[in-house]
Amino acid sequence: MNGEELREALRTEMAATARPPSLSVDTALRSGRRARVRRRAVWAGAGVTAALLAVTGVGAVGAAGSGGFTPAAPGVGTVPPPSVHDTKPAWPTGPDGRPQEDRTARAGTRYDQATRLLDDLVAVVPAGYTVPSDPANPPAGQPPSRDHQAQFDDRVDGVEVWSYTASATIRQGQRTGRVLVEVHSAGNRLPAEPCPLARQFWVTAGACEVVTVGTTRIGVVVRAAADDRFDQWAAYRHPDGTVVFVAQSRRLGDGQPELAALPFTPERLAVLATDSRFHLR
Repeated sequence: MNGEELREALRTEMAATARPPSLSVDTALRSGRRARVRRRAVWAGAGVTAALLAVTGVGAVGAAGSGGFTPAAPGVGTVPPPSVHDTKPAWPTGPDGRPQEDRTARAGTRYDQATRLLDDLVAVVPAGYTVPSDPANPPAGQPPSRDHQAQFDDRVDGVEVWSYTASATIRQGQRTGRVLVEVHSAGNRLPAEPCPLARQFWVTAGACEVVTVGTTRIGVVVRAAADDRFDQWAAYRHPDGTVVFVAQSRRLGDGQPELAALPFTPERLAVLATDSRFHLR
């Protein structure tokens, strides 16, 4: 086949191939970030490189099951053997007394806590910004304006460790951004020091400052580096070990005009990270 025939064959094949569904950016980001946290908890320091690759590859490989990842061809690279840590764990028991289908709680106390977390996040959005509600029948592939999730992360010394995430689109006129809260229950293995803790939220952390609220020290990344999906975030570890991240972004990443200014100051982010409403147990 000569070059022209090859190009024509490729054009014909591409024209006949259905377009894949749109990527839900929020879902992909949460999945990648949580995968990094789970791997860190299991492997401690040994798996950091693999965890970073898992997160930074979210945008390139697409959503799970989308076919974005292609194994290396024979002779190009070696596929590592399955890890003992990849064995499917025993999922927590759901409200019906049976094990969950996967990590996500879809009913019961954990699910209810994630729902309340979203309500509390919406409640702290400052005046001048609105949080749009999702339509009854949103277009296929459109990410939700409001989203929440409760997810089982690990068992540490027999204690279940859970993470809860709530995110919301915020709007000011025709401009849009987003805010997010992520909570890791007591027993997690995240760092204790303010800035090392803050840098665990996102791989490309950037410049971190320690903000003092009363006698409490909170790590705040005030300027993200290399990655613009989040502009700023705060991180706080409560005395009982519960970790709270509060993040904000000027943009949604879907081509809509970005916010002229972030809704929270770094000091306000720090206060929100210590807010008792986000202290889930």
